[in-house]
Amino acid sequence: MHAENLRWETLEALKNSPKGKLSFDPYWSERGEDILAGYNEAPSLSPYSGVVLERLGSLSLQKSCFAASSSGDSSPGLSDEIPASISSTGSVPSITGIEPEQVVSNEANHTDPEADVSDMSGLPSPPAISLLSPKAMEMAGRIIRFEEEKREQAKMAFRLRQEQQEKLVASVVTSESEQLKRFEEFMELKQRQDFQSMRDMMDRETKESIGRQEKLKEEQRHRMKILNLRLREAEQQRLREAELERQRQAEGRDRRRNLNTIQEEILQLNQLLEPSTQTRTDLPPSSLSSYSTRGNQLCSQVSEVVRKTAEGEFPSVDDMTAAERALHEMRALIRLKQEEVAKAQEKKKEQEEEEERRKEAELRAQQEAQKKAEETAKEKAKRKGLQTSAEDSTLKWYKELQEASAQCAQAFEQLNSSKDMQTKKLKLELQKAATIPVSQISSNSGSQLREIFDKVDKLLSGRAVVSGGRSVSTSQHPQALEFVSYKLAEKFVKQGEEEVASHHEAAFPIAVVASGIWELHPRVGELVLAHLHKKCPYAVPHYPPMKDGTAVDDYQRILGYRVDDSGVEGQDSFLKRMSGMIRLYAAIIQLRWPYGSKQGPLPHGLSHGWRWLAQMLNMEPLADITATLLFDFLEVCGNALMKQYQGQFWKLILLLKDEYFPRIEAVTSSGQMGSVIRLKQFLETSLQNRQISPPKGQLTSVFWRS
Repeated sequence: MHAENLRWETLEALKNSPKGKLSFDPYWSERGEDILAGYNEAPSLSPYSGVVLERLGSLSLQKSCFAASSSGDSSPGLSDEIPASISSTGSVPSITGIEPEQVVSNEANHTDPEADVSDMSGLPSPPAISLLSPKAMEMAGRIIRFEEEKREQAKMAFRLRQEQQEKLVASVVTSESEQLKRFEEFMELKQRQDFQSMRDMMDRETKESIGRQEKLKEEQRHRMKILNLRLREAEQQRLREAELERQRQAEGRDRRRNLNTIQEEILQLNQLLEPSTQTRTDLPPSSLSSYSTRGNQLCSQVSEVVRKTAEGEFPSVDDMTAAERALHEMRALIRLKQEEVAKAQEKKKEQEEEEERRKEAELRAQQEAQKKAEETAKEKAKRKGLQTSAEDSTLKWYKELQEASAQCAQAFEQLNSSKDMQTKKLKLELQKAATIPVSQISSNSGSQLREIFDKVDKLLSGRAVVSGGRSVSTSQHPQALEFVSYKLAEKFVKQGEEEVASHHEAAFPIAVVASGIWELHPRVGELVLAHLHKKCPYAVPHYPPMKDGTAVDDYQRILGYRVDDSGVEGQDSFLKRMSGMIRLYAAIIQLRWPYGSKQGPLPHGLSHGWRWLAQMLNMEPLADITATLLFDFLEVCGNALMKQYQGQFWKLILLLKDEYFPRIEAVTSSGQMGSVIRLKQFLETSLQNRQISPPKGQLTSVFWRS
């Protein structure tokens, strides 16, 4: 009884202890909580339980326990209620002899739900106590089973939680690895961007550096260019000064040569004034002596100027002016003397003219009869259609030019047929001075063409020119000017006959020089026309008829053919020469020397070209020659005539195509259609476009600046 009371007191003490006050929640594992989650104090036994335990004797408890088991007096209900774990081990848990500190520590160790239950087996077995109450024993067994179940549940919960933690750790590791990869990719991207920005910055700096280098190079080139330009300017300045000095020296030498030439010419002219050198002139001796005295005075003046410059210095401009003035006065004396001689000779000619008048009267009667016959033929031709010959005014003009040319040739007959060696030499030099510059005319540069023009103009003006290394002048012989004019005009026409015939573009430089000379020296222009009409009568236009008794060779020469011992030249050669001369004529009538000072119309301008074209269309066409000349003339001069006459010109071209061209086709054979086809194409193209293109080879402003 006493022992039983002690047990209940023990249980009561345990119940009142802090551990006994614990509340048990069977669902703690489901929520994932610790079994002692709600307990904040360490479990321990009360002091009273220790006093009770001291009362219990460990020996008496063991004896009663063994006695009960051996005698078998215990009730069957108690043995049935002992848990299997107690009966199997043969011992009963006892709390007797356990110190309070040990109980507290054990309780503290069991507060951890994750501790292994097997650890309790290592503890020293407490002294067995005898539980006499079956209910208490059952309760103790249930508590032990419950604790084992909870331990198993705690282990399972611990494993589940460990797996969750491992999964969580794995997911965290995976997430962290992905974040690390993203971070590494971000860092790599950042590094690439930094590298790209660095490279872009380096490229910009490189470009800027290259730009600065290029700028420096450009500045260097600019400086070098400026330096070279300054050096070139300095060199040009030096060359200009050298050229000026050379030009001054050359001008001084030219003045000296001209002075010597003037002196030589004055001495030669003075010889013409000497009475001893005169032929029979029927002049009074007093007049001859006055001319001789004045000539000697002029020679003395020039000799005085020459004597001043004999020390090596060049003559000044004033000296040259004084010498030229003396030369002009000497020439005036020669002209006065020649005029007096001419007056004296006119008196003699009057008697001769009276006899000639009688002969002329007879010739007039014959000419009147011929005119009547020609008028009758013209009237018949007009009734039939176009004319067969040129108009009377045109023929009169043609004959006047031929007579003027013949008179000019007769005027220098003495110079041309002289047997004197000095005269022959002078004639040859004059001819070279007149013809060589004309043969040098080309379209290379305007300055060269101007030099040629000035040289020809000086020769015709009586000034000295250098030819073949020697100075020559028309004042060296009374007939020299006529001779030079005749030969110069003949050379111009010959250039058209040969040079222009081979190279059509050569017509313009030759024509502009000829036009300028014609404007300053009309005598030369008349001789050019005379030579042109003689070699190419179609430039009049004139179709010379064959007179009775005229030989065939002579008539072919009149028509412009070349006839020699081998026979008459071929038709192609003849047409080529006629084409060259008509092209030269078409260029002359539209050009003017650009450096001339005269105003007003040209001495032989576009009006003469219009007259020629109109008269050609009024005459019956000739096979081959008419089509060739019309095409050449319109190709060279058509553009200028179009601008000058405008609507009237197109009427004339339409008349040529519709009415005159069929007549050309009618007289042209099948083997001569080349020129006809060219003319037809030219007319059709011009009328279709209402425009005629400027001729090839025209001299532009760029040419005159060259």
